[in-house]
Amino acid sequence: MFTGLIQDIGTLKAIDRRGDAAVLRIASRLVQDDLQLGESIAVNGVCLTVTDWDRDSFAADVSPESLQRTTLGQLHPGSAVNLERALRLCDRLGGHLVSGHVDCLATVARRYQDGNAIRFEFNVSGSAQRYLVEKGSVAIDGISLTVNEVTPAGFGVAVIPHSLEKTTLKSRATGDTVNIETDLLGRYVERLMTPGQQGAQQGGMTLDFLAKNGFV
Repeated sequence: MFTGLIQDIGTLKAIDRRGDAAVLRIASRLVQDDLQLGESIAVNGVCLTVTDWDRDSFAADVSPESLQRTTLGQLHPGSAVNLERALRLCDRLGGHLVSGHVDCLATVARRYQDGNAIRFEFNVSGSAQRYLVEKGSVAIDGISLTVNEVTPAGFGVAVIPHSLEKTTLKSRATGDTVNIETDLLGRYVERLMTPGQQGAQQGGMTLDFLAKNGFV
């Protein structure tokens, strides 16, 4: 589990294609901390497992599923990537709960200045659009952001200078593709409330709990 607060911008040193899968080698200052073999790390919002590390980089396996459904397959040596280590229970939850499981891809439709912020508009296709809520949370390439508006084609966000400088959004331009993870809570609530689902049939008390606590 992650928070969507980027800790480092890493650089892809190499991508070793192995049939439909791959191994990424990423340079990052995070390996100078207490990085552990087997720990989870989010790479552009995709939860990967550290399989090897040395003094300045780490390696992670990428499954065929992840290559097909995220932008990881589009990376090349020299690509910058957002990195976040997994959340510890003692950490502040400065962003929102992010699982590292990408729902869909989105395309930058527009980028423009708005006061001290940069506004991005994204086009989203597929069923993930229904989980986007104005003033709700969304993870874009692993970055926790607030949805400013929902449009028929997608959604928009405003990015403050700090977030722009400390993430790969600073280099994103019209036409670029990004990973999108919608708010985890919305998907669970939908499943609980869908007729015919086991959770909905058995979840009278669960739905009461959600309602009493302001979730539905």
